Amino acid sequence: MQIHWPDRYVPAFGMTTYHHSQKRDDEIPILETASALKDLIDEGKIRYIGLSNESTYGVAEWVKACEQLGIRDKLATIQNSYSLLDRRFDSELAEACEYYNIGLLPWSVLAGGLLSGKYNKRSKGRGLPADDNSRYVRYEDYMNRWHPSSATKATIDAAEDYAAIAEDAGMTPSELAIAFCRSRQFVESNGSVIVGATTMDQLRENLRQFDGSPVELDEDVLARIDEVHLRSRDPCCSL
Repeated sequence: MQIHWPDRYVPAFGMTTYHHSQKRDDEIPILETASALKDLIDEGKIRYIGLSNESTYGVAEWVKACEQLGIRDKLATIQNSYSLLDRRFDSELAEACEYYNIGLLPWSVLAGGLLSGKYNKRSKGRGLPADDNSRYVRYEDYMNRWHPSSATKATIDAAEDYAAIAEDAGMTPSELAIAFCRSRQFVESNGSVIVGATTMDQLRENLRQFDGSPVELDEDVLARIDEVHLRSRDPCCSL
């Protein structure tokens, strides 16, 4: 069972600053939630526990609670935002999850479609084109931090740069974005990648990374990705 988000205030969905004034007085203690999940495990209704949109503090508290309840081995995964445009997981969370053997299930690996190349003006690469049914065409105020009409210039420029890297490497922007996430040890060793699609062609493109012969990113491609990242670190995130 995946806990969709913490039952307490945490900076989430692109926010990076902890605002003390937003701390809640009615938050449910993690131990209480873990105890309820233990009951479900004991009843055979669920097998494992997954976290979502959690912080390093939250992961540590969940581990402590599960150890106290004797279900530490049932804490398996964490589902947080991670992509070429949002690599915050690379720091403290990566360290914590390495030591606690918790795998990442990254969501929005394509930034809602922005990293597919379909909305690019400079370099669309080899990706599928946008149409009237595309998310950011149909919905003008959806996922503002990634929407082509409202995302920061740094976010748009970075997406264009990643598409250019993909084209030079002979792959689509989506393939590059998914392959990058799959190359991370906290995904490769005990996690996976969440993909989404609205058409069969998109699904086929995304699933090529899971068909037994995924694209391997060489050191040159990874170096170029890091160069863009260092120039524009997590551009879709804000205070």
